[in-house]
Amino acid sequence: MAVKPPWPLVGREAELAAFTRILGDDAHRGVIVCGPQGVGKTRLAEEMLAHAVMAGFRAGRAAASAAASSVALGALAHLLPAGVDLSDAVTRFRALAKALTGRQGDRWAFLIDDAHLLDPASAMLLRQLMDARAVLLIATIATGEARTRTPTADALLHADAAVRFDLTPLSDEAVEEVLTRTLERPPAKRVCYALAAASGGNPLYLRELTIGALDSRALLSDGDLTELWEVGQYLGTPKLTELIEQRLAAAGPASRTALELLALCAPVPLVDLDGTAPLEVLASLEAAGLITVAQDGRRTQVSLAHPLYGQVLRAKVPALRSRRILLRQTERTLARGRRRADDALRMAVWQLTATGRADAGLLGEGAATALRAFDYCQALPLLTALPPAEHSTRTRLLLAQTRFMCGDSQGAEQSLADADAHAATEAERVAVTLLRTTNLLHDGRPPTEVLSHNTLVRSQVTSPGGGADLEMNEGSILIASGRPHEGLALLSGLEPALERHRSRDIWLHHASFLPFGLAMVGRTLEAVAWAHDAHTVHLSDPAVPASHPSARLRAVVMALTEAGRLSEAARVGEKAFADLVAAGVLHSRVWLATLLGRTHWLAGRAQSARQWYREAITAARRMDHLGARRVALSGMAAACAVTGDFPAAEAALAELATVRMEQGTSLGMLSAGEEELGAAWLAAMRGDLARARTRLRAAARIARASGHASSEALLLTDIARLGGAKDVAAPLAALSDRCDGALAPARSQFAAALANDDPEQLIAAAARLEAVGTMVLSAEAATAACAVLRRHALHRRAAAAMASAEMALTHCQSVTTPVLATAIGTRSLTSREREVALLAASGATSKSIASSLTLSVRTVDNHLQRAYTKLGITSRHELAALLVARFAARSAPIEGCSS
Repeated sequence: MAVKPPWPLVGREAELAAFTRILGDDAHRGVIVCGPQGVGKTRLAEEMLAHAVMAGFRAGRAAASAAASSVALGALAHLLPAGVDLSDAVTRFRALAKALTGRQGDRWAFLIDDAHLLDPASAMLLRQLMDARAVLLIATIATGEARTRTPTADALLHADAAVRFDLTPLSDEAVEEVLTRTLERPPAKRVCYALAAASGGNPLYLRELTIGALDSRALLSDGDLTELWEVGQYLGTPKLTELIEQRLAAAGPASRTALELLALCAPVPLVDLDGTAPLEVLASLEAAGLITVAQDGRRTQVSLAHPLYGQVLRAKVPALRSRRILLRQTERTLARGRRRADDALRMAVWQLTATGRADAGLLGEGAATALRAFDYCQALPLLTALPPAEHSTRTRLLLAQTRFMCGDSQGAEQSLADADAHAATEAERVAVTLLRTTNLLHDGRPPTEVLSHNTLVRSQVTSPGGGADLEMNEGSILIASGRPHEGLALLSGLEPALERHRSRDIWLHHASFLPFGLAMVGRTLEAVAWAHDAHTVHLSDPAVPASHPSARLRAVVMALTEAGRLSEAARVGEKAFADLVAAGVLHSRVWLATLLGRTHWLAGRAQSARQWYREAITAARRMDHLGARRVALSGMAAACAVTGDFPAAEAALAELATVRMEQGTSLGMLSAGEEELGAAWLAAMRGDLARARTRLRAAARIARASGHASSEALLLTDIARLGGAKDVAAPLAALSDRCDGALAPARSQFAAALANDDPEQLIAAAARLEAVGTMVLSAEAATAACAVLRRHALHRRAAAAMASAEMALTHCQSVTTPVLATAIGTRSLTSREREVALLAASGATSKSIASSLTLSVRTVDNHLQRAYTKLGITSRHELAALLVARFAARSAPIEGCSS
């Protein structure tokens, strides 16, 4: 895998737009692009020069350098006319100005790179030419370093006719766009986060880190996404290393000791640096942009200005010297009395790095500090390094929880078995069992096995409180296993008020599963309230957390989605996912990404759904999480199908066929029949609507049998969309009566309107669906209304309906569905004629159509002949030209309805 050339210019749209305005503005004759090394000054200046050339300017270019600055006009020599007297400033200005403006209509733009290195004569000449409107100047000036504050730089920066642009590092969103446009496969969110953090948003550093990661095979594609398989190692290229080493070396040898201390131990109190370098040396490091100084309470803290500086410095520090620096800093911190809350954590890390072991008290306290900050990646090595004799049941439980959060279910099971063997009280045994059953479910164990373990422990617990907690845990297991009604019955005794429960952690455990069950059965308002309450309680307690609080937001996302608050669900879920990526949490990301894919699918944003399903599939492969992988693969196939990418849909379904689960294993909280969506939608998009409906009906029966009202409603709605509205309108109406929130009644109204073929009902349904954010359903309702109105020659109203459909489709990312693709082109056909025509257009023979629809061959041929007559065609070839090309188009606009 390689980087796709050229490296894109991203995140500088505002600067380019401003430059375009400057091209037509006589008041300004230059732009000065400023910023630190690597921020993209030259790349932006080159793009500006290209814009100027397209606007009719002639281009000249020069690059200043320290060597050229020793010669007057050295950098500009190639731009000066031959024979000009360079000794006289007035003469050379006039000669060059005349040469530049001599031909009528000539306009010149000069790009001067690193203009702060120009000699004074060159700077003065450029300033004169710019002020005289002889040239449009585009100059780059490095900032953030003391040596750039020169008279030359000031002369250009303070020119009245020049506009200054100060470039800042790329945002995280811009980094993701760069990587998406650069890599052959889309980057996983973790890749974007890691490279944004490592580069600090510096485009040069980002480019070299990306190339280095590809060369070292730390970045690899799994077929769907580009994933980062080696975290924590230095990923840069030799070029990047040299650039950073040159910058660090420029600070001089007197600063090296201070820089090494900061590389190994930052942030470091300013007082600890006093013995490593004089204050004036530290001041020069700050002026050069190599270190930052910040006030943290009463302590002045010093850090390196960029994370890559530390990586490069650490690689150069000899092992014994590194050990001495780390242990010496530990001694300094102990001598001060460990005044800071994170001192134990920092000393434990320093000791462990220096010697491979650390004080047991520091390890335990440091791990607790890391967990309070949700830093599982830092807590894990500390808890692992704790000697067995120093472990308590609590620390064993924390180690298991940390491994669980990092996606290591097998390691978590080993720690939980150890914790269970050492549990001294029933309360400890209950706490271990709650986490152990959750871990077993995530590891894909059959629900019967998990329930049996819970029942065994419950039979051994004698306290009423412990028995009640394990009974509620059975309810949580049942909800996670896809049996919501049974689970909710056992959790009915859970009090909303935390203070009425004996244990915060156990209350949070039950309150995490409860909203999923409520959302599944359609009690969405209660689900939203419980999910928000659990998240708030988790955030409000400073005690060592059992899990990351953003993991609780999975329930919020599902509850909001089922309540018809799709935009809010996506916003909450995407922020939570970013938090989990930053914390190194893997297991919660699997289902959260799946939920986000589902939310975007329901909204009609198929490309976004596909992106999130990719994330879920990649994480599920790493964890060997079969249940989530099956659901995400099916969703991926559906999203690919409706965007016309049939090969990708087939590939997802082929992988799905290989993911076989143990008999009796449940797919979990999202899985009641929804794993059939992919195959059903691929069949539908190929024209076989009957086969698609058959699959969806079977899936809906599974959902109904398990009590999944949310899944059943989704599946029945898709049947309505694929020509079966009359069959499902009544069941959807019954579900709407049982389910609260805005989504269920909107779906029911949509199905009823399709079944009745009523344009007024369809238009009303479109408005209601748009209000809840299901934009593709809104577009389908409006499109169907347009077709009916056209059939009745109500052209003006049909045009208005189509305008509504097209507006909704602007939010749907190139989605094509049978309703959208065929409702207009076949508006004169009955539903049966349309279905037969679509199958025939996709290549099916009359015999196969008859078998698929349970009709006689003669009936099929009769339907086809009537369709030909109404459409004004005479053959299957013409039918295919009318429908299939339109139907398979990934982003074809809908035909208008005006007469």
